[in-house]
Amino acid sequence: MPGAMRSVQAPAAVVMVRPHRFMPNPETAADNAFQTEAAQEAAQAVSAAAYREVTQAVDRLEAEGVRVHLFEDRGAHDTPDSVFPNNWFSTHAGGHVAIYPMHSPSRRRERRADVIELLKSAYRVQDVIDYSGLEHDGLFLEGTGAMVLDHVARVAYTARSNRADPVALERFSTHFNFEPMLIDTADAHGRPIYHTNVLMCVATAFALVGFDMIPDARRAAEVRARLEESGREVIALSTAQIAEFAGNAIELSGRDGRLLALSQRACSSLSEAQKAVIGDSARLLPLSVPTIEMAGGSVRCMIAGIHLAPRGN
Repeated sequence: MPGAMRSVQAPAAVVMVRPHRFMPNPETAADNAFQTEAAQEAAQAVSAAAYREVTQAVDRLEAEGVRVHLFEDRGAHDTPDSVFPNNWFSTHAGGHVAIYPMHSPSRRRERRADVIELLKSAYRVQDVIDYSGLEHDGLFLEGTGAMVLDHVARVAYTARSNRADPVALERFSTHFNFEPMLIDTADAHGRPIYHTNVLMCVATAFALVGFDMIPDARRAAEVRARLEESGREVIALSTAQIAEFAGNAIELSGRDGRLLALSQRACSSLSEAQKAVIGDSARLLPLSVPTIEMAGGSVRCMIAGIHLAPRGN
């Protein structure tokens, strides 16, 4: 399989968080149209189910040879969205780490010193740039939820929203040497898409994009052209597929080649033709996370990729 080669785009190690008190976050429901409510009386069962889903996902990833650094969130600090760590930090080749300003006050409590210390001890970290102070200025940029990063062509695809401010994006792009590509998006009700990573996924040889949610046809064409210039085959996702989290996928490097980790629900929504294009360079790895998807995010949101060199290499 062509995917047997490691890729700058597809990390071989990740950080995940296992929640002990998971619940859809009422603070984030206003601008996350993908979120659904959990019945109050079912809170304990929902939490237990989310715990099992993360445990099973970690087991599947590790069985494929992906290194998973698993952190526990025992719920002491009221962090209902902690299962989505990709929003508060990211890592970059050359030993760089970014920490991000979060829109929701409860999500700011997800930032953990022990995660950063683990990165420093297990990987070669040269610097940590902390943008969280921008929260006091009302400027937010929620990591690789707000940005879908092309680590090869150095493009930061970003859907404008209250979770992705152009000023914060410009600062990140300057520090980390990315070209910012800001996109205006809209769902069927005209609302901006809350995070770019539910709209698109950039892998090594292909990209998944929900073009129907980019109202400006010229801008949609520019996004397609930019991806095709980088040598990728572009797979257009329908609005219905985006609603099933088909865009919320992440390519990883496993023991036997590249994998596309996504939810079972997302995988089931793909056509056979789309699966065939993906299968030319990456093997589909569907994970069952229906409880976690109630919070408005899926597999991509659950995984923070590590693009750092391990110590000892």
